[in-house]
Amino acid sequence: MTYSTYRKLGFTTLQNGLIAYYSRIGLSDAEFVVIIELEAFSQRGEEFPSNEQLAANTNLTAGEVGQLIQQMIDKDLIAIEQINDQQGRIGNRYSLDGLYQKLDEFLKSQLPKASQAEPTEQILDNNPLTQLTREFEMEFGRYLSPIEREEIQSWLTVDHYDVKIIELALREAVLAQAYSLKYVDRILLNWQRHNLKTTTEVKQFLRRNR
Repeated sequence: MTYSTYRKLGFTTLQNGLIAYYSRIGLSDAEFVVIIELEAFSQRGEEFPSNEQLAANTNLTAGEVGQLIQQMIDKDLIAIEQINDQQGRIGNRYSLDGLYQKLDEFLKSQLPKASQAEPTEQILDNNPLTQLTREFEMEFGRYLSPIEREEIQSWLTVDHYDVKIIELALREAVLAQAYSLKYVDRILLNWQRHNLKTTTEVKQFLRRNR
């Protein structure tokens, strides 16, 4: 399939701020996938796709999509609004106003003023999860799944691994031709058991054990 063929499928526009900070405003990876699908349908003129339609291009079932939508409604991130079409018929549409309002509030209140003035590309580059995801995808030669992104996020927020330590573990996995987050996780756990907390300590440990 050529690029021109892909172009005929169309494009979906998303705010870079949403891509960088969706997890910080309360969206899980699975919920973010549904938001992408809602935006894709909306930008094609279909504002109330069925759960089956939303699930068709994902690894989710229609039932899981329904649960995720309800979760986002409960969090006031999306809403179902009643509308009238040109023939006066009553219908429904998904509104993402709550989501983008929350994103705006986050960007205004949580980010340093200096960061707000930076180009969005630089903000994206400074987001550890986005940075690591891009590096893993480049090394693995494929896109990461939502579950894999959650694993990386867990390394950062639960295990509190330093970004540079994770990058070193990724390099070791690539050298071993093991393109798996499970393999990287085993490396990180091994270093943790040896109480290696800095990149200098890790590099010294690797030199001793080559």
